[in-house]
Amino acid sequence: MNVTIESSGDLLIAYLIGEIDHHSASAIREKIDNVISFKKPKHLILDFKNVSFMDSSGIGLIMGRYRLMQNFKGSVEVRGITPQTKKLMELSGLSRIVILKES
Repeated sequence: MNVTIESSGDLLIAYLIGEIDHHSASAIREKIDNVISFKKPKHLILDFKNVSFMDSSGIGLIMGRYRLMQNFKGSVEVRGITPQTKKLMELSGLSRIVILKES
């Protein structure tokens, strides 16, 4: 799993590439959290367009970033998700706390 982060003003975009599972989630989490803590953005976009696989660790990854962004009164958007992934995220309750956008 690879993550590339772009920052512009109050916006932070994390482009996720590959698989999100128990092993990769902690490294992704650490990298994104370090940038959030330094930049303190108002809006975080997690781009899932190039994610090939996600287990429940992906849900935890999103929820944790949501909680961190709440410390800065920020919001989270998850974009580039497949209809199947969107359904999973809706069932988990993520659609009540983050913005979900399909590919």
